[in-house]
Parts: sequence; structure tokens; C-alpha cells
Amino acid sequence: MAQQEIPKEQWAQVVEKPGGPVNYKKVPVPEPGPDEVLINIKYSGVCHTDLHAMMGDWPLPPKMPLIGGHEGAGVVVAKGSLVDDINIGDHAGVKWLNGSCLACSFCMQADEPLCPHALLSGYTVDGSFQQYCIAKASHVARIPKDVSLEAVAPVLCAGITVYKGLKESGARPGQYVAVVGAGGGLGSMAIQYARAMGLRVVAIDGGEEKGQSCKALGADAYVDFTSSKDLVKEVKEATPEGAGPHAVLLLAVSEKPFQQATEYVRSRGTVVCIGLPAGAYLRAPVFDTVLRMITIKGSYVGNRQDTQEAIEFFRRGLVKVPYRVVGLSELQKVYDLMREGKIVGRCVVDTSR
Repeated sequence: MAQQEIPKEQWAQVVEKPGGPVNYKKVPVPEPGPDEVLINIKYSGVCHTDLHAMMGDWPLPPKMPLIGGHEGAGVVVAKGSLVDDINIGDHAGVKWLNGSCLACSFCMQADEPLCPHALLSGYTVDGSFQQYCIAKASHVARIPKDVSLEAVAPVLCAGITVYKGLKESGARPGQYVAVVGAGGGLGSMAIQYARAMGLRVVAIDGGEEKGQSCKALGADAYVDFTSSKDLVKEVKEATPEGAGPHAVLLLAVSEKPFQQATEYVRSRGTVVCIGLPAGAYLRAPVFDTVLRMITIKGSYVGNRQDTQEAIEFFRRGLVKVPYRVVGLSELQKVYDLMREGKIVGRCVVDTSR
């Protein structure tokens, strides 16, 4: 196993028990196994999933203690003896999908996120809120060296996830897609990926600041749920003939928007569920769903091919991530703002501070 000078200890943000808080402390630097790489994480995006992992409020229990994070961009500094398709010094990213078996029926059909043996960064295995992180070599994102590691970090989850959701929606160029939660980290990227794919966007979120952000990113219309007297009517009116959008991307972190989506989606439209509000349920009228031939589906993270496509959109300048950088030591403050719904765009932590 070839490797550079690597310290024995590193700084990390560790969740010691469900509910948090995170504890900024020194921990040992791990060693990669035969099929793994060790990445010196330079920057890591902060996702709402990281907050759920800290709180432990999803049905799937996270490991404890836990180092969260799954949008880590950095440099390969060590690799296992079986790794021959990635080199020391290459730029690479740690994604939500840290590894999979590559042999089950899901993996064999490019549905590796559905692998029953999947390893999840910052959830079932330690993630990217540390200076050195391990991941399976077959699953790390390959990042071109002309791409900013700071700027690309959020693409590794937010970008890939919304890009996959747009593909799953089946919406075609010229059609309309409603993005619910459009002012957040995923939403701000969904608007741009949608525009790059030739789609028109109706952005839905709350507050004037988020509205200005959505329109600046290319949304054709903005519906503010905090001031709207009839959200369903307003969303429909933002589309031709008032028929409603052809697809809806649900990125919200509360349950109500999931119940509303089928009311304004176009007949034969598709509602794509991506956000994961804790304890939430879907509910739609059977009569209306059948007669209007509405499709309701879930979309998880992208596979390895989706990852490379999403990064290529970014590399070509078609997607720009609105983000701000804070030190890794400030992660708890980011979580607090996230809980208050005060994050516009994405926060990226710099692991050097």
C-alpha cells in the first residue's frame, strides 16, 4: 500500500449519543483496507441528512459514536493493495453511498444505492466531518483537477440527488417542474440542473430572501407558502393553461407539502419524493390519483454513472452552487441554523479550521 506522510491523529466532529451535540476533538486517522482509499478531506458540504443522523430520528439507527458528513471533497493520500484505478494525488469525493457489494441483483443493474449491504457515509460508517476519511475505491467520485474542491463538495450529495430525481421524473425539455424547498441546498441546485436539462421551474419555498435567490438561479416563478392564500391555485397558474407542472420534486423537510403535491401536479404528472421528514407519511386521494393518472414515486441517491454526469454538468459551468464556507469547528452552529430554517443555499465546512 503506497501512501504519503499521514498524521496519526486528526480533528473531527463526533456525535457521542443520539441528539448530539457534536464534539470537536482529536481522533485517530484510519487506515484503508485492501479495496479502500484514504482521502484527505479538504471541504465537506453539510446536508440535512447529517442533522437527522445526529438526532437519530430516522427508522434506520446510525452508528454511535458517529462522524457525520457525506459531501467530502479532497485528495487521495493512501490506497489499498487491490486498488489500481485511482492514484495517490487524485481528487476524489466521499458520497452518501460509501460502498456496496457490487454482486447483488441491484448492484448488477446499476441500482447500487439499493444494495442491501450498502455502507452509508456519515451514518452506518464514519463520514467526511474529519480530515481523513475512508471509502470504497469503487464508489468514490472521481473529481477532475480543474474543479474547485470547495465548490464541488455539495454536488456530491445535493447535486447528485436532485439530478437523479429529475431523471426519475421523466420530465422532458420545455416541460414544467415544481421544486418544493427550492431555496435550500438541494433546491438551489435542482433549479439549475432543471434549467440545464431544458426544463421550466416553479420554485416553492418561504420568504422573500429565498424567492430572490430562486429567481436569480433561473426559476420562472416563485410561490411563497408563507404568504400564499391558495398555494395549489398559484402553482397551477404559474404553468400554461393552469394545468399544473408536469413533475414535482419534493425536497421539503416537513410533511404538509407531500400531501399537497398531488393537488397541483398536472394530470399524468409525476410526484417525486426526495426529502425525508422524520415520521412523515404520504397521502393522496385514490379517486383523483387514478382518474388523473398521477404517478407517485421515491428517488434515492444516484448511482456511479449519475455521479459522473452530475459532476460534468458542474464542471462545464452549467451549475453553480450557492454556498458559504465555515470552519469544521463551527458545525454545531450550522445545525442550529438548519433547525431554525435559516440556511440559504449550502454550508461547506473547511476541515483545516
